[in-house]
Amino acid sequence: MPERVIAIGDIHGCANALTAILGLIEPAADDTLVVLGDCIDRGPASRRVIELLLELDGRCNLVPLFGNHEEMLLAAVDRPGTAISWLSCGGSDTLASYGAASAQKLPREHLLYIRTWKDYYETDTHFFAHGSYSPRVPLDQQEWGYERWQSLRDLLPEPHQSGKTAIVGHTSQKDGEVLDIGHLVCIDTYCCGGKWLTALDVSSNSIWQVDASGRPRGG
Repeated sequence: MPERVIAIGDIHGCANALTAILGLIEPAADDTLVVLGDCIDRGPASRRVIELLLELDGRCNLVPLFGNHEEMLLAAVDRPGTAISWLSCGGSDTLASYGAASAQKLPREHLLYIRTWKDYYETDTHFFAHGSYSPRVPLDQQEWGYERWQSLRDLLPEPHQSGKTAIVGHTSQKDGEVLDIGHLVCIDTYCCGGKWLTALDVSSNSIWQVDASGRPRGG
């Protein structure tokens, strides 16, 4: 089997969904698995999600991307006065999954791991980011700290100057359907809100979807 490049949308603490979708994908050592960020918060099992990613790291080319929820978590660690914003956006669910009283009490290994996550990833044909992008700015010059917060409901960006297809998450598709406008594909399909966790093989356009309990769509 040729190596695959597979993206996984916003997990948001849905560890059962992540476990199930990895079982469907069966990532091989030469596969690249790009996780589009917002792995934590809102769902019940953020700790287990991070543990699963750590277990997967090294078994394939795993590329976790930094989402706005990871940004809020690290801000709460580094600047405790900002924690109220994170807690009100699902951070309290993350603390509960760890049995922790504050962001500073989370395992150091997990926090250090999240700090290594990338802002974006690119191949010859695609690039992957959490939220959005500026069409006329090179990928290595984007203001990702701004773009990861941008909703596609506010602005659908034009094709990127690189000619590459954008694969993003962040803007939840509350009908559970992948948004595909050709030059941009959004695979945040609202798993934590009752719809699906989506994985997309960008070469074959194969799609896998499971709900928060791990049940495959159509299964």
